[in-house]
Amino acid sequence: MNYPATKPCGRIVVSTLLSVLTVALFSGCTSRHQEQSNLQTDYNHADSASPEGQDLAKRRLAMSPRHHEWVKIKYKPANATTEREVSAFVVYPEVKTKATSVLVIHEIFGMSDWVQSLTDQVAEAGYIAIAPDLLSEMGPNRGGTSDVATAGSNAIGTTIQALPPDQITADLNAIADYVAALPAANGKLVVAGFCWGGTQTFRFATNRQSLKASFVFYGGPPMTGPQENQVIDKATLTRINAPVYGFYAENDMRINATLPATIEAMRKLGKTYEPVTYGGAGHGFMRVGEDPNDKNPQNKKAHDDAWIRWREILAKI
Repeated sequence: MNYPATKPCGRIVVSTLLSVLTVALFSGCTSRHQEQSNLQTDYNHADSASPEGQDLAKRRLAMSPRHHEWVKIKYKPANATTEREVSAFVVYPEVKTKATSVLVIHEIFGMSDWVQSLTDQVAEAGYIAIAPDLLSEMGPNRGGTSDVATAGSNAIGTTIQALPPDQITADLNAIADYVAALPAANGKLVVAGFCWGGTQTFRFATNRQSLKASFVFYGGPPMTGPQENQVIDKATLTRINAPVYGFYAENDMRINATLPATIEAMRKLGKTYEPVTYGGAGHGFMRVGEDPNDKNPQNKKAHDDAWIRWREILAKI
């Protein structure tokens, strides 16, 4: 089922689901209690990924002809006395002109092989792609994702869950400033994120006014209110300047329960919001759709269709 696009002065036909939804459907969507539930759901999903799927990402990276590099970006957070250093994976496209930059925000699993492979695929499409490790300096030895993982099987997810929102915003702004200023960049910047990163992508669109577009893959909108009664944060949505493009899975009600209210809020605010829901697919289809052992063919179809849509939009920016 595809939810209709929302544009200023445009008509919108909201699914009949809206009429039967109540606040309770998405109550506590981003509360700590719900985040823990979401975290467990996502980890169960990750555990089902086959070794072949994980190895595929590594093989793609190893065979890529594009230039890959790791950079360390330092900045001084507001009210801090010391600098923070964020590691980021950068891939350059093989093009003859300056390119648009794509900031990739990783899943709840941190800086994985799949995120690096996805970043390389974005560069293959003709864009400078950069993926920061938002767990930089958060490990027991001040390392990133791989260091955090040494603390236990759930350490990555729980550490991501505890990241201060202001730190996430500051990290992303530092990365955005870096990539937009590269000599090979044309100054245009978009952001794309997946799962937890999709939610952060929606949020970053409210904090970075110079973005040209925001691509939210199965992530939720900004929410506000007490934990037991979370609602769409309309005041925060007013700060969005760039169009927001959503990519959602039909079999993902945890996220989809927020869509009708998000559509309505964005419409009333005159913001461009174009969500598409891919039939039969499940949460994380951009990753599991590449897994040769995945049992749901709709995940691969959603993956392929989403890539087509994503590239078509990017080409117009």
